[in-house]
Amino acid sequence: MNDVEMASIPAGRVLRGDLRGEGRREIVVDAFEIAVYPVTEEQLAELLGIPSRHPRRPATQISWLRAIRLCNALSEWEGLDPVYAFDGEVVDQDAEADGFRLPTEDEWEYACRAGSTSAAYGPVREVAWTAADGVGHPSDVGARLPNLHGLFDTLGNVWEWCMDAYDPDSGSDARAFRGGGWSDAPALVRATARRGGRPRDAFDDVGVRVARTR
Repeated sequence: MNDVEMASIPAGRVLRGDLRGEGRREIVVDAFEIAVYPVTEEQLAELLGIPSRHPRRPATQISWLRAIRLCNALSEWEGLDPVYAFDGEVVDQDAEADGFRLPTEDEWEYACRAGSTSAAYGPVREVAWTAADGVGHPSDVGARLPNLHGLFDTLGNVWEWCMDAYDPDSGSDARAFRGGGWSDAPALVRATARRGGRPRDAFDDVGVRVARTR
């Protein structure tokens, strides 16, 4: 299988925002690794032993629970210790495991911003696929400009699942995804963009970008 290309993100801090208008707050993030691209259809197909129709497009229709299992499958493929264990739909995380996992929202936004304090790390039309491009599906990864960490498609193209609960105070089991997608207006594609879905929900504009603890 094609290796998952990872970028090393140094420890640091950033002001994390919220598209809903809540005040920004400073977050501190430990060093970690995150994938340069979202998981592609080709990578998912190779794990499943099936052909892929659009190898370089981000894989979509992946629920949060399936994304968790995908992380474990990638770990096992590369001989790493799986991070997640399951009891039905209850997911436990082994903080000592060296395998792939979903990023936290803090990690995701810190990696996406790459030092930028603006809503986007560059002109949206140059860094992201959005509704302004008139596409009806995700586009091949890596076709727009990366951020200063060398990460492609963190904004636009597909939203990306994170580990965190979307609204932990509500009692809902919804999980957060970040960044905006190909069907969203450019003004909504930014580092603060977040939505949520139930763990079994899957969407045609939501994919996954894996991370690892260093």
